[in-house]
Amino acid sequence: MNLLEKLHNRSATIGILGLGYVGLPLMLRYADVGYRVIGFDIDEEKVKTLCHGSSYIGHISAGEIARALEQGFSPTSDFSRVAEADALIICVPTPLNRHQEPDLRYVIETVESCLPHLRPGQVVSLESTTYPGTTEEELLPRLESTGLKVGEELYLVYSPEREDPGNPDFSTSTIPKLCSGITPACLRAGVALYEQVITTVVELSSTRAAEMAKLLENIHRAVNIGLVNEMKIVADRMGIDIHEVIDAAATKPFGFVPYYPGPGLGGHCIPVDPFYLTWKAREYGVHTRFIELAGEVNSAMPEWVVGKVAEALNRERKSINGSRILILGIAYKKDVDDTRESPAVAMMALLRDRGAKVAYSDPHVARFPKMRNYRFDLESVTLSDESLASYDCCVIATDHTLFDYDQIRRHARLIVDSRGVYRGEHAQHIVRA
Repeated sequence: MNLLEKLHNRSATIGILGLGYVGLPLMLRYADVGYRVIGFDIDEEKVKTLCHGSSYIGHISAGEIARALEQGFSPTSDFSRVAEADALIICVPTPLNRHQEPDLRYVIETVESCLPHLRPGQVVSLESTTYPGTTEEELLPRLESTGLKVGEELYLVYSPEREDPGNPDFSTSTIPKLCSGITPACLRAGVALYEQVITTVVELSSTRAAEMAKLLENIHRAVNIGLVNEMKIVADRMGIDIHEVIDAAATKPFGFVPYYPGPGLGGHCIPVDPFYLTWKAREYGVHTRFIELAGEVNSAMPEWVVGKVAEALNRERKSINGSRILILGIAYKKDVDDTRESPAVAMMALLRDRGAKVAYSDPHVARFPKMRNYRFDLESVTLSDESLASYDCCVIATDHTLFDYDQIRRHARLIVDSRGVYRGEHAQHIVRA
């Protein structure tokens, strides 16, 4: 039986490489429709957690993991099992290095771990966000170094992830999937791989086009958020409520899409992906000034919010140095537990550097996680009337639904609101940021 037949009749074995916020939901989807799934991760703790039927991602329940195990899901760190899989889907991070340049280390190391175990009749799909040309320039020569011909014996695909954790309106199966291949045969294999689990598969003419499309999606958001964050600063100086302005503009039924300001960008995609394009564009002699300016505006937002904290405390005849400051929410967006690139964490570091005694409360993050750039030995503070009143200032950094904002308003001495939770309110102890 050939690869396409196995994919169509769901007898194929699917290998998911990287069991994080992208790979784990994808694994669940393939398991749910009847595929046998092998999940690969180099983190032994993740593998053990999954083997025990537990989850380390807030919006994925232990029950879902247990059901997947019953359906044949097999978590492992043994890459020799790559040979068992008919499809290999790479879902690993693509961060930036300290020079704000693409770091493809995880993609390349994952591919090279697979090379000794590849065999004819497999399809390899990269889902990680990256610059145009990555699939052709980095993956293709490595796969063909095995002696297997891509497009004839192996099939190479680029199909970018589009996960949106915490969004109740869309799931892995309902978000349209972009799909491209190195050759027409590769594209056919990619479509066969994804059309079994995704409602709509959108074919593109080349992997470069698909890589660029994914970057455009995220850059579009980054630029528009940068615009509204800059507008927020102007409105603040003029004494205008930016949320009132946005809501008014959004009544126009055409030509306007509302974006809302905040303390900066977070998550693995939006703060990172634009730099993948700006880096690659330099190879072609192009300076992406517009994109880089948006990045500068968004990167400056945590410092701007900290400035508003300083102003608010000064009004109370206090300084940041020595003040007890509670950050409300350290996840990068509401109702998730993902703290990657969170502007709230950047604010914590800035406040600590200025002498503040910093604490946080987040119903989705019980203990401050291990992070590359930040270290805090902290646990989430349980909110009560007394605990709120014990801090000199509370900063709303992430507007989780589980927070009791009426309680916070009644008992916090001073509130700096960076999310527009208290829009339209004019209480003396609430400061917009």
